[in-house]
Amino acid sequence: MLAFTFPGQGSQKPAMGEEWIKHESWELVDEASDACGRDVAQLLLKADADELKQTRNSQLTTFVLSMVILDAVERTGVAPNFTAGHSLGEYSALCASGALSFEDAVRLVSERGEAMQVAADEQDGSMAAVLGLDDDLVVSACARVDGDVWVANYNAPGQVVIAGDPAALTDAGEKAKELGAKRSMALPVGGAFHTPFMAPARDRLRKALAEVEVRDPAIPVFANVDAISRDTAEEWPQLLASQLCSPVQWRQTLYAMQELGCATFVELGPGTVLTGMAKRTLKNVNTLSVATPEDVDTLLTAVTDLGSSSQGAKEAGEYLYVTERLVVSPCAGIFAPDPRVTLDKVIKVGDIVGWVNDEEVRSPFAGLLMEFMALDSERVTARQPIAWLRTK
Repeated sequence: MLAFTFPGQGSQKPAMGEEWIKHESWELVDEASDACGRDVAQLLLKADADELKQTRNSQLTTFVLSMVILDAVERTGVAPNFTAGHSLGEYSALCASGALSFEDAVRLVSERGEAMQVAADEQDGSMAAVLGLDDDLVVSACARVDGDVWVANYNAPGQVVIAGDPAALTDAGEKAKELGAKRSMALPVGGAFHTPFMAPARDRLRKALAEVEVRDPAIPVFANVDAISRDTAEEWPQLLASQLCSPVQWRQTLYAMQELGCATFVELGPGTVLTGMAKRTLKNVNTLSVATPEDVDTLLTAVTDLGSSSQGAKEAGEYLYVTERLVVSPCAGIFAPDPRVTLDKVIKVGDIVGWVNDEEVRSPFAGLLMEFMALDSERVTARQPIAWLRTK
């Protein structure tokens, strides 16, 4: 089985959008700018490192570029069995699963970034990575400090991030080293994220979440707060709000996906942070990072090789995802399925499966129709999954 994972704040870098300008998926950048009222292209192409480090900018740019990359991957027909995202990346995962529309996700990410920026400006805080110490001892180090400091991320074995008041953070780092940590390393961030210091941002985000529609995801999405997957919509608004003040259970999420049979982890977005965490945490798995158009070709080759290799299939399952194809909406509007198209019907290349407004939704693939992923009369966005085919 295959998982798509999406990075969070901190993976951004200047000019990270340059390699995507000529790709068809770049059109999402203009749509994102329209949705949030900001020039996302300028941030992806022209912003310097200091500008991108601002929470309101790093979150928006990382999310949008992750969605550009996802769109490029979806055009190849590669589809995951599970998805998850680290902190901000959870919005990417929900968008990838169809639980959030692209426009709603852009607006939520923009609001989240602004809210967290304001909260960080109002409450002085920072973060540090504690390396080489067991989780429970890191928790103990924080508890032994007379100040506000908490665990913020359980990233990988021997890699835990703590956050809080700068002075308390320094003291907790020293306590951690006394308990056996190899190092406590300050992180270049301007806030204590995933701690009670983010309570004002959580309250502001709840209002924004109440204004968007969250749908049942087409594939299970793992939540940061408890490393449990959900395939229904009802809990996600609360989970997204709680995430701001709760530690990210990323190591536990990786274990949970592997226990369910996931043997290939593909990071979609800038950087390779999550790929490194997967390699550090899990044994006998395949890891790939997709950050450039060339990486998309590498991914397609890799999953095809896995699917056709008898040794790979023996070790890591049937790799059914290689045979999955998604038909996506050509535009935004109201979806109406073709009444002649029923489940288990064989679809040929070019067949009409429905309409969005008056525009035909034609399948670029041949295969067996397994499920409609959009409801009759549902308002859909451009490139939102409409139907799921199995090609053999």
